[in-house]
Amino acid sequence: MPINESDVDWSTIGPDDTGFRRKQLGAAAGGDDIGCSLYELPAGERAWPYHYHTRNEEALYVLSGTATLRLDDEEEELAAGTYVALPTGAEHAHRVVNDGDEPVRYLVISTMDEPDVVGYPDADALGIYAGTPPGGDEDERVLSGFFHEDDDIDFWDEIADD
Repeated sequence: MPINESDVDWSTIGPDDTGFRRKQLGAAAGGDDIGCSLYELPAGERAWPYHYHTRNEEALYVLSGTATLRLDDEEEELAAGTYVALPTGAEHAHRVVNDGDEPVRYLVISTMDEPDVVGYPDADALGIYAGTPPGGDEDERVLSGFFHEDDDIDFWDEIADD
């Protein structure tokens, strides 16, 4: 079903309703296996923390404005018309930072596979999503959480004996 982005409400991402905004276009159009979100990132703000997916591939396309993409610990300039493929794996960790004076608008397209584990290298943490993938309906999640990588426990001592 075709939709117009003007008919989709913004949701604000981040603490205390500050940060960046997203319109989940893929979900609004009835998409199941491919997600598409329109993001608007104000000047001086950062999008999601530096991360990578183990299951879901993403792509980014800049519609307007300029920003910096931190990609595998390198910095790349983004401008209107720039397309970036973001395959799975730690070598494709990424984050968008708007270090300019104007908002930047961009699309993120992704596969919507689950379960997915998301790595956050700067925090030595990971996120787990099952039931719906990241960006999916949180009410349908059967399992999710965020953990420090050093929270590892011994399976046989901690779980198997219970």
